[in-house]
Amino acid sequence: MSNADLRNQCHTFFSGAAPRPAAQDFAEMAAWCQAHGIQHDSYGEGALLQDFENKVAALLGFEAARFVITGTLAQAVALRIAGQDRNNPLVALHPTAHVLLHESSNYQLLDHFTALNVGNPHRPWTVDDLKAIPDRLGAALYELPMREIGGQLPAWEELEAVKRYCREQHIHLHLDGARLWEAAAGYGKPLDSVAAGFDSAYVSFYKGIGGLGGAMLLGSRDFIGRTSAWMKRLGGNVYQRSPYVVAAAMRFDEKLARMPAYLQRTRQLYQLLARYPLWQVNPRQPHCNMLHLYLPVGREAANAARDQLAREHGVWLFGEARHAALPQQSHVEWYVGEALLSLSDDRIAAILDQFQALLAPA
Repeated sequence: MSNADLRNQCHTFFSGAAPRPAAQDFAEMAAWCQAHGIQHDSYGEGALLQDFENKVAALLGFEAARFVITGTLAQAVALRIAGQDRNNPLVALHPTAHVLLHESSNYQLLDHFTALNVGNPHRPWTVDDLKAIPDRLGAALYELPMREIGGQLPAWEELEAVKRYCREQHIHLHLDGARLWEAAAGYGKPLDSVAAGFDSAYVSFYKGIGGLGGAMLLGSRDFIGRTSAWMKRLGGNVYQRSPYVVAAAMRFDEKLARMPAYLQRTRQLYQLLARYPLWQVNPRQPHCNMLHLYLPVGREAANAARDQLAREHGVWLFGEARHAALPQQSHVEWYVGEALLSLSDDRIAAILDQFQALLAPA
């Protein structure tokens, strides 16, 4: 049985939200479209798209925005244009940046820009890390929060220092805001305060918002206007984007309003996890509503315990355990969302006790 089949047989989910049947999604989308008189767009032109783009741009404090079918496309185009503007293709990226780990080296093979590592792989990077690069940079990318290191955020003062330095040095500062909604809650700041000082930004609509997919690229009107040609060149000029926009727009306000509750539930989860001294969390205290949990068993043992918990108790605990730096250690990622809001502390503790018992033989 595949992981997807096993997951679909479960009734209780720990990370994120319980999966929704496609029919339920489409029915809710149809009802929302009917209630709001929604019409399809044509190659990105139409009231639905333009209204949503303007809404998100205003919320984040940018002049303009463009809905993009994927974040991979949005960031490649943004950093390419940033380099062209400064006649400098050098882009500073943290070693765990999505661009480096999950995009099959598109930046290199398609000659978008040249990447330079900045900072320590296990920590958010600082202005001193940026200053330590001996080369003159065209752009730098900052991911908020940094997913691959447990959702860590830099200290607010450090982030502000990075913004100031990039402005002074004429370095285009781009925000990988795939989880910007969560970062703003973690900082306790408005979205436009977090985004202020960035020259461009990307946000996702299928992660925290729960849409079907899609992203948005934001910046100045001139910058966004010049992205159109590259969107077409890279195959992103989709005929009708309305299904993706509807799925995001109909949930957008509600999901943003829930972010503080997700963060509070994360803090409560940390208190529950203190009962399990052999498990370690990263970061040590929550920065936002996600974390990495380190387990004293290898990846195969952790995944086997997950599968057994699913088969015997109908609980899906996490997506996939990964190798950790030390042997016989692994880590899993938890996104604290609707699923954990719906579970009581007693139920969570019972699930964690069951999981611990399944790990014990390993």
